[in-house]
Amino acid sequence: MRFPLILLSVLLAAPAITPALAQEVEPDAPAVASSDDPDAAETAPSKVPLDEIRRYVAVFNAVKDAYVEPVDDKKLMHSAIRGLLLDLDPHSTYFDREDAEDFDEQATGAYDGVGVELLQQPDNTLRVIAPIDDTPAARAGIKAGDVIVAINGKPITAEDGMEPLRGEPGSKLTLTILREGKPKPFDVSLTRETIRVASVRSRMLEPGYGYVRISSFQADTGADFQRHLEKLQASGKLSGLVLDLRSNPGGLLTSAVQVADDLLDKGNIVTTRGRIAISDAKFDATPGDRLQGAPLIVLVDAGSASASEVLAGALRDNNRARVIGSRTFGKGSVQTVLPLDNGDSVKLTTARYYTPSGKSIQASGIVPDVVLKPEAAKDAEPAPYDYSEAALPGHLRGDDEGAEGYRAGDVLEGDKPIEAALAELKKKLPVTTPAAAPVVEKPANAATKP
Repeated sequence: MRFPLILLSVLLAAPAITPALAQEVEPDAPAVASSDDPDAAETAPSKVPLDEIRRYVAVFNAVKDAYVEPVDDKKLMHSAIRGLLLDLDPHSTYFDREDAEDFDEQATGAYDGVGVELLQQPDNTLRVIAPIDDTPAARAGIKAGDVIVAINGKPITAEDGMEPLRGEPGSKLTLTILREGKPKPFDVSLTRETIRVASVRSRMLEPGYGYVRISSFQADTGADFQRHLEKLQASGKLSGLVLDLRSNPGGLLTSAVQVADDLLDKGNIVTTRGRIAISDAKFDATPGDRLQGAPLIVLVDAGSASASEVLAGALRDNNRARVIGSRTFGKGSVQTVLPLDNGDSVKLTTARYYTPSGKSIQASGIVPDVVLKPEAAKDAEPAPYDYSEAALPGHLRGDDEGAEGYRAGDVLEGDKPIEAALAELKKKLPVTTPAAAPVVEKPANAATKP
């Protein structure tokens, strides 16, 4: 299968970080119509709001003339551009040339940093989407939902963003972390590494029952998934597979589509719809299920976002898998990367994506068929936990947002959820449609109980 280039804007260290579908547009692409009509001609000229531009120039000149200290023109203009995007949603942002190059670099899964996906919040703090497996961040115990409030003892600025996290391999840094349940911030010391993320891992849980862990979706994830499946199947047909997407913040959408296609024999995988033609795409499965119909359990949690939600939704909506774990993050919008002629780029939310059932999971996420609860942390105080797209200031409102009974998901760590997934797999229950799927709530260690 050949697909157009569509990325999930997950940056593994810095700069910009958020799980998000993204598409790249050529610099000389035609202008987009300003009309609210989605069928408006893309070549229609945009109406320039002259009165508002005059107002901006007046404010710009006032700052230049009267601010207590001289202000650099470039810095002031960059601040204005960031402000233009700030009130849209958390995932629209401006990349300067260096940031744009770093963004492209992340798709390869190789960079110098600490191995953590982040989202910069309006107060400039950095919220952890997920640490990457087997990286300095993961080994230091950084968790999804943590908030980084300072780097090397200094507050984080809008201008620096995540850049201080990057640096020469072997260099050290200290992060000040705010965590739910902890009474005050605490410091974590890390050593930067060249991060080469192995996005796919696998092992046999028991004879006949395989396990595949996908930590993010990179350029080679699809091929790696096929290789790991072949390894698991080397001794014969599998009786079932656990696909672990916990704390997977996304990556390349085309890689997620490829994995879905490997597990589906037919049906739609995902559809994206927006106001401009480039935002519209539809991905369908081709014949051939590499598991040959063997039962499949997909394991998710609150850190499963964007491309991982696409994959989970595609497998469930096509009655191919049961989903267990916790409600997913709810990142259901699409970002388009618009290159500018000076080498900078704008990453702009341009569409929503829809699962095969036609459902948008924006700000609502995917509710598993079987809900697992995390083990209580011994050193944590009880505290409400809302780690989701719906909790982000200025997020794009979802179609089902605010539905009765909504509760944000939990981050599920450790091996207990895997044991629970294996227990569900052995039941060989028929896969039901999302509308009829029962929601059963149990602790993550339920598999160990008689």
